Amino acid sequence: MKRFRIVIYLLITFFQGNTFLFAQPIYNDCFHTLEICPNNIISINNIGANRTFCPDCEDDFIFCFSANNTIWLKFTTNSVGGAVQVDFSNLVFENGTGQDNQLQASIFSTIQPCSANTYVQVGNCVTSATTNFALTALSLAPNTTYYIVVNGDKTGAGISMAAECTFNVLISGVGVDRIVPSISLVASSQTICKNDVVNFSASLINCPDSSIFEWSVNGVLVATTVDTFYQTSTLNTGDVVTVSNICFTLCPQLIKTTIGPFSVYSFAINAGPDEQIALGDAVILQGSTTAPIYTWSPDFLLTDNSILNPVANPTETTTYTLSATENGCTLFDDVTIFIQQELVIPTTFSPNNDGINDVFEITGIENYPNCLLVIYDRWGQEVFQKTGYSYSKAWKGEVHEKELASSVYFYVLELRDKDKQIKKGSITLIH
Repeated sequence: MKRFRIVIYLLITFFQGNTFLFAQPIYNDCFHTLEICPNNIISINNIGANRTFCPDCEDDFIFCFSANNTIWLKFTTNSVGGAVQVDFSNLVFENGTGQDNQLQASIFSTIQPCSANTYVQVGNCVTSATTNFALTALSLAPNTTYYIVVNGDKTGAGISMAAECTFNVLISGVGVDRIVPSISLVASSQTICKNDVVNFSASLINCPDSSIFEWSVNGVLVATTVDTFYQTSTLNTGDVVTVSNICFTLCPQLIKTTIGPFSVYSFAINAGPDEQIALGDAVILQGSTTAPIYTWSPDFLLTDNSILNPVANPTETTTYTLSATENGCTLFDDVTIFIQQELVIPTTFSPNNDGINDVFEITGIENYPNCLLVIYDRWGQEVFQKTGYSYSKAWKGEVHEKELASSVYFYVLELRDKDKQIKKGSITLIH
């Protein structure tokens, strides 16, 4: 059984440009081999690494050295294969009493990872490196995973501890190089009107095994898509849109591109506040805009739809839209004129599901969206309460979804209007 030095096997990654620092050698275990990626520097170490030795186990090998405290790396060649070079630099050794200060390393292939009797050394083997060194291998097979073992020496007079070292690793060469992926982005327009829909289209280049597209506006993620398209109508002047994706399953690489800033043309437009009037009354619309061209719709029951302040005399609740145009841009704003109908509170209803008078419907209640209706039985027990009472929230003669008996019930209706009106009365429920 492997005797691990007390080490928490956590992989902590610090991003410093293109340099990745791995702390704690989880890659001390061959079955947790660390993948190294082309043209990316990683900083690793064999501090606290140990030796696992049993017949055909991971450390039962002899290259130009034998195992002491090994760590394990791997890489996969590209679709062409060929030569690779693995550079080791910035070696910083631990200086314990009786501790060696030489690294050893080799590249090998295997048909069964971590089974030493299948290892085949490829390229050179380094046995006593105290400063920068390189491993090289020629004519590697395409689309093949190769392994690197790094070991601390433990030989010589007075040496009682294997070498432990922190160092940088960089792999390069035609055998692992890959065409640099990229992403392009086009927009239907970069000069737009306020609320215009802008369509974006992204294209991936040399990006196999891509992931989802992530879309950001001013650095804030706003959407993810599987396809290459995205659209929005909420851009403002100065906004910048970015799309990103991740290429390659092995050694994934983030690519992104940006378009913008956008120029969004806008101007002032306001249809005025909503109004509430009695049936038969008229109201002057309070429209305003800085644009030279404007009109109201619908134009029926308006004195003139081409002026900003026409008189409206609707016979039912109506929403009027003010549209204005300037520099080829048209913007819109709405105002609703509510017709305040007289409240009609019925005295009876029959919730028998015959489609007629099945609910306690109060005509005109929609003009009091904040109203509160409470219904009590003849003993004063509350059986129903609803804020914002409406036809869709109407009482069906139930309490806790149980049918109530035919009887007289009593209601208190707070309209919660400016006059603070409260209506009270009785309602007869008939089955």
